[in-house]
Amino acid sequence: MNDVKGIDPNVPPSGSGCPECDEAGGWWFHLRRCAQCGHVGCCDSSPAKHATAHFRETGHPFVQSFEPGESWYWNYDTNEMYESGPDLAAPDSHPAEQPTPGPAGRVPADWAKTLRA
Repeated sequence: MNDVKGIDPNVPPSGSGCPECDEAGGWWFHLRRCAQCGHVGCCDSSPAKHATAHFRETGHPFVQSFEPGESWYWNYDTNEMYESGPDLAAPDSHPAEQPTPGPAGRVPADWAKTLRA
């Protein structure tokens, strides 16, 4: 997956959480990082699904997990998962002390009921 169109290994992540969820006062289950522009968005198990919305708005096909200890990629164009790929600019995940789901203080007590089945 080196030198793949849609992956820019030099672009840092946009932050440590989903900016759309932060703006709305929402929460996320897991985070995904756009491999082309660095946008960090919430996954499809999250209530708002901002990572997929980013793909639909921009056409940027690849995301990488932004969870500590995970390095897999997803290609929205082909619906394929890759166990690994090029290293992206640091950091490679949200801070380890940031809870999952997160962020701290905004996750409802019954959060598991809202996850996609």
